[in-house]
Amino acid sequence: MSDRTRTRLLNALKSSGPQTAGDLSSRLDVTPVAIRQHLDGLLAEELVEFEDRKGSVGRPKRVWSLSPKGHGRFPDNHSGLVMGLLSGMKELYGQEGIDRLIAHRQETARKTYSKELEPAASLGERLEILAELRSREGYMASVEQEDEGGYLLIESHCSICAAATACQGFCQSEMSLFQELLGPDVTLTRAEHLLSGGRRCVYRIQEAI
Repeated sequence: MSDRTRTRLLNALKSSGPQTAGDLSSRLDVTPVAIRQHLDGLLAEELVEFEDRKGSVGRPKRVWSLSPKGHGRFPDNHSGLVMGLLSGMKELYGQEGIDRLIAHRQETARKTYSKELEPAASLGERLEILAELRSREGYMASVEQEDEGGYLLIESHCSICAAATACQGFCQSEMSLFQELLGPDVTLTRAEHLLSGGRRCVYRIQEAI
């Protein structure tokens, strides 16, 4: 199996969620036969799984998605080390120490992101730059504009998932960070949350009328 095609296929399932072999063939510009061969190989490695979904007519469609093992192939910024450090900090300094750590991380990110966002003249431009910055950090971020106005900031991977699982303060901190970066004239709400059972984290952003 081509390592490049394998990586692209896994990335497509991670970023866009469950898809049929036909969807993947069109998306990756690879023949359906080749896609099925790749999927069979990944299935044998337990990196993907499938579900046969019945439609209103015709045969059921086989829909492919990443397995838990497949999701585990994406980086989580040394989760074991992070969990150990958080546990040690809480034992030594209590919850206040964790809160101070989260606040420090947020302030450091705010300074870094703010500098990069300075050239942006519109909300859309700010979000595109923010998504690029987040993608560099492993969040697989993208921006979509909604038909009724507003935007979706989508993060298909959480590169601090272990830390966020141990302490929900990290998730709230990122919400606060985005709100601060985008300004008081913007409404920010969470539409999907990975740690609450969602496939990804999605933030809905709208400019105040």
